[in-house]
Amino acid sequence: MDNMAQFPIGVGVVGTGFGQKVHIPGFQAHPKTEVMAVYHRDLAKAKAIARTHNIPHACQTVEELVALPEIKAVSVSTPPFLHYEMAKTVIAANTHLLLEKPTTMTVTEARELKQMAIAHNIVSCLDFEFRFVPAWQRFAELLREGIVGTPRLIKIDWLASSRASSERAWNWYAQKSLGGGALGALGSHTFDYVPWLFGPVKRLFAHLSTTIKQRPDLITGEHKPVDSDDICQIMLELVDGTPCQISISAVTYAGRGHWIEVYGDRGTLIIGNSSQTDYINGFQVWSSQAGQPLSEEVIPPRLQFEQDYPDGRISAFVQVVDHWMQAINQGQSTAPSLAEGVYSQLLMDCTHQSAELGQWVTIDRYN
Repeated sequence: MDNMAQFPIGVGVVGTGFGQKVHIPGFQAHPKTEVMAVYHRDLAKAKAIARTHNIPHACQTVEELVALPEIKAVSVSTPPFLHYEMAKTVIAANTHLLLEKPTTMTVTEARELKQMAIAHNIVSCLDFEFRFVPAWQRFAELLREGIVGTPRLIKIDWLASSRASSERAWNWYAQKSLGGGALGALGSHTFDYVPWLFGPVKRLFAHLSTTIKQRPDLITGEHKPVDSDDICQIMLELVDGTPCQISISAVTYAGRGHWIEVYGDRGTLIIGNSSQTDYINGFQVWSSQAGQPLSEEVIPPRLQFEQDYPDGRISAFVQVVDHWMQAINQGQSTAPSLAEGVYSQLLMDCTHQSAELGQWVTIDRYN
């Protein structure tokens, strides 16, 4: 494909749950993208979604969508078990790819997608949106500036209530074989930002729990079994020796929210968001040095979103799209790309392995 793209670029959206809530409005808000087609396996639904969002084309197959001459880039935001085949179709059509997390079902699949993208000169992007949130960018800057010195302990809590009710419907999320669970939904993000902020992982130990073992099927009215995790307790040892404790839950009523605490030999750095309704807006950063009281860090205007949306996910996604468009214009994938998606998936696979074996698992390689 040509290194210099012609903007606005025609985009196809595959996946209409999160796709309708975040991807379509995000692409339509960005000046360099134009949503030209949408996919749904039910053509009537695809047409209805296209009408609702003023999208020219409605497609029943991914093959049909990528064959449209207007389509130069595609986002895939379907459930995890569909990612591998759909992404392969997109890449094989020489079309740039934005992929939702978790990357795939296995690291083998993720590595294959990465190699395919390289072979086809495709610019890939993973929707690891925390990298683009202003408070997180300031947090990363302060870490690089050495505000904590040498880290002694990293503590991550992500305690959400999204699935705390046992009456929330049974669907793919309840099924491990389809990529459901808190590890895929939340842990995949954690396994991107840990290496981004702190460096690669040497080994890990994990315990995964399923606390709500049945959920109602809204179609049949019956309660069906749940085998995907809803609580993840993970210990990491980073390559530099730093210990990292991770607690993730999707079933904690009035949970703490999303927090990272870094304790070093010079100081402490904390980022957190207590909201249970918007996991992007609301982050604040605090720091302390030499045991002094914590004080809030000001997020400089240069890092702020150009436009805030009531749904913070759209604010962050627009920044992801901007990053992807810049990479397409330069003709080269930059982080977060499929390379980072491979590493996140590798850590997820090792987490499942550790939980099944009940022992530490060494991370053999970075990608």
